[in-house]
Amino acid sequence: MAVGALVVVVGLAGAIVLGASGGDSSSGTDSAQRSARVTGQGAGQSAAASGKASGGSTVHGTATGKPGSTPVPVLTYHVIAPPPPGAPFPGLYVPADEFAAQMQGLKAAGWHPVTLDQLKAFWTSGVPLGPGKPIVLTFDNGYHSQYANALPILRQLGWVADENIQLSGLPPSQGGLTDAEVRALVAAGWELDTQGISHADLITLDGAELHYQVAAARQIVQKRYGVPVNWFCYPSGHYDSTVIGEVKAAGFVGSTTTIPGIASPANDPYRLPRLRVLAGTSPASLLDEISSAAADSAPPASYGGSQTT
Repeated sequence: MAVGALVVVVGLAGAIVLGASGGDSSSGTDSAQRSARVTGQGAGQSAAASGKASGGSTVHGTATGKPGSTPVPVLTYHVIAPPPPGAPFPGLYVPADEFAAQMQGLKAAGWHPVTLDQLKAFWTSGVPLGPGKPIVLTFDNGYHSQYANALPILRQLGWVADENIQLSGLPPSQGGLTDAEVRALVAAGWELDTQGISHADLITLDGAELHYQVAAARQIVQKRYGVPVNWFCYPSGHYDSTVIGEVKAAGFVGSTTTIPGIASPANDPYRLPRLRVLAGTSPASLLDEISSAAADSAPPASYGGSQTT
C-alpha cells in the first residue's frame, strides 16, 4: 500500500465493501491541507467557530464521589436491515425485526442502555447509571438504517445509543447518514463519537495521515454538531501504541476495539472490548453471549488482525 493510501468503507446499496483510495504518496503538507479544508467545511456548518464542543454531553447525573466498579457489556451493530444480494459481509446486517426482538430480550432480562460518557462518569466519579443492568449499544460507520430502523425501535423503549460515525465513504446516496439524520440522533439523546475520516487502517499510516484521520475527525464532528466526541472507535479494530498515542493527543478519553469481552474499569480505557452482534442472533443467544463474555481476556496491547469492519 502506498504511503497515505486509505482503506475506505464504501456503502453500495447498503453493502459494506472495502477498497483503497488513490495511490498517491501524500506528504505531510498535503495531509495538513486536507485537514484544514475539511475542518473548515465543518466549521461552516456550525456556530461553534472556536472548535470546542458547545455542550451536548449525555451525562446529566450528579457525581457521588464513589467510583463504580461494575463491568458493562458494549455491543456493536452495523446495518439494521436485511443484506442485499451479494453483500460481502451478510452477517453484519441485522434485520429490524431481529434487532427489535433483541432489544425486548435485553429489557426483559433487566438491561438498559447507557452511553460511553455516562459509563466513564460512573467509573470515575460515581454518577449513577440508573436502576437495572447497564449496557452500551454502539453503531459503527454511520449507516442510514441506524436512523431509519434502529432509532424508532430504541425510541419506543426510551433507550439511547452511541453512533461511531465515519466522515467519508458512506454518502447518503449509498446508505450513509445525512446531516439532518445525525442531528436527529443527537436530539434523541444518542451520543456521537467517531471512527475517523474514512475507515483507514490506522496502523499503516504515517504521522501526518494518522493525525488527519484521528484529530481532524474529532474537530470536524465537534464543530458540526456541537457535541464533545470523547470516544474513538478503531477502524477494523486495528491499533498499536502509536495509534493510541495519537488518540490520546487528540483529546479522546478512550477508545473501543473489536476484541470480544466485557468492558471494565480495570481495562485500559483506550482498549475497551466490545461484543459484535451478528445476523441470526436470537435474544436468548445474545444473553448467553453476554454472560459467557465475562471470561474473555482483556484486549492486547496492539491488534492488526484480518477483521474488515
